[in-house]
Amino acid sequence: MTIRTVVWGENIHEQTNKVVAGIYPEGMHTTIAKALNTDTGINATTATLQEPEHGLSEARLKDTDVLVWWGHKDHGAVKDEIVERVAKRVWEGMGLLVLHSGHFSKIFKRLMGTPCALRWREAGERERLWVINPRHPIAAGLGEHFELENEEMYGEQFSVPEPLETVFISWFQGGEVFRSGMTWRRGAGNIFYFRPGHETYPTYHNETVQKVLINGVKWAHNPLGTQANIHDAPNVPVEKALEPIVERGPKLHQAGEAGYR
Repeated sequence: MTIRTVVWGENIHEQTNKVVAGIYPEGMHTTIAKALNTDTGINATTATLQEPEHGLSEARLKDTDVLVWWGHKDHGAVKDEIVERVAKRVWEGMGLLVLHSGHFSKIFKRLMGTPCALRWREAGERERLWVINPRHPIAAGLGEHFELENEEMYGEQFSVPEPLETVFISWFQGGEVFRSGMTWRRGAGNIFYFRPGHETYPTYHNETVQKVLINGVKWAHNPLGTQANIHDAPNVPVEKALEPIVERGPKLHQAGEAGYR
C-alpha cells in the first residue's frame, strides 16, 4: 500500500517572479511531488493556496497519510479553519513535513506553540549539511555530509521546542550554523522540519535533497492509521471504574455529562 502524500504549495512566487518561474515552471509543489513519485512506495499529489479550501478539504485530508508544506510570502492568507483542520489530522496520526520558510507557517507555529523565529540572509551561500544522526531513517543512504552551492542562510537561535531528534546541522559560508533537520511528535502525528528550499535556487532539483524528502515521508507515515479517539475526553461512570469505588463528595458534573472544553 502506497503512502498517500499531498504536497501543499503556496504557489505565489512561481507566478510572480521570473527567476522562480524559470527554475520551477510547473511550481515547486509539482517538482517536489514528481520527486516523491519516483519512489514506488509513495503516491504524491499536489494542492495550492489558490484552490477552494486551499486544496485541503476534510475528505482529502482524511485520505492523506503525509502532508508536505511549503509557504513563504503569504502565510496569513491560509484560513484559520484549514489550519485547525490540518492540526486535527496531525494529532490523529497524519505525518507532516514542513519545508524551509514554512517555519513561519500558521500550521507549524500552531503545532510547535512557539514563535519559530530565526536569523536569515539571502546571499546565495554554500550550505554544508552535516548528518549528525546517521542511523536515523531520514538519513538513510546519505554520507556524512552534503552540500548545496547556493542557499539562503538560516541561523540560530531557532525558537522551536526541543526536538525529539536532530538529524542535520547546517554550516553556511558566513559562519552561522542551524539545526536543519528536526523531528517532533504531536499526538499520534510525526513532524519533520527540513530547512533547505529557498525558491530562487534549484534546491528541490537536487538528488540528495529529493532523497531526504522521500526518506522524510516514509518516516512521517504512521502505518497504524488514524487514531480518531485522541479527541475524546469521556466522563467515566463510577460503576465502570476498573476497581470498585464509592462516590464521595460534591461534584460539578452529573453522571455521563460532558466536561468543559
